[in-house]
Amino acid sequence: MVDVDTENGAASRAPLAGYSHPARASETASRGAPGERISTQRSIVTNGNRLFLRRAGGNDQSAWARRLRDVVEQHVSDLGGWEMCSAAEQSIIRRVAALTVECERLEARFSNSDHAPRDGDLQTYQRLTNTLRRALEAVGIHRRPRDVTPTLEAYLAGRKEPK
Repeated sequence: MVDVDTENGAASRAPLAGYSHPARASETASRGAPGERISTQRSIVTNGNRLFLRRAGGNDQSAWARRLRDVVEQHVSDLGGWEMCSAAEQSIIRRVAALTVECERLEARFSNSDHAPRDGDLQTYQRLTNTLRRALEAVGIHRRPRDVTPTLEAYLAGRKEPK
């Protein structure tokens, strides 16, 4: 599927590679439900076709956006998957991911510098890490266990006979 960005006329591939969004899973189930909007009436972000809204010239494939997507997927996995996350948790996870990427960007700048970090950068880093901690506490800094036990058929198929 190819989506055309109405702001700048650029085409983008959809869905985002590796980005699994909860709206995708329930899209077909919600088509006839009363009070539910079909996918063509939803935001491109809600549909999972784009990671975030952007202005002309924005890029969902920048290193920053790719890292953000990776962090979102890691946190969602820790919480048991999209279907286990509330809309509020999903929102907080996206903000946690953005704060994480910005902290990593500052850490990279600190490590590549030949001199001590500026006070303003350290204060920004401190504020980011404190905000990140509070946001993580809001969604819980623990893993929710998922059942990863294989079925009997999968176990037997993967088991090799001893010689």
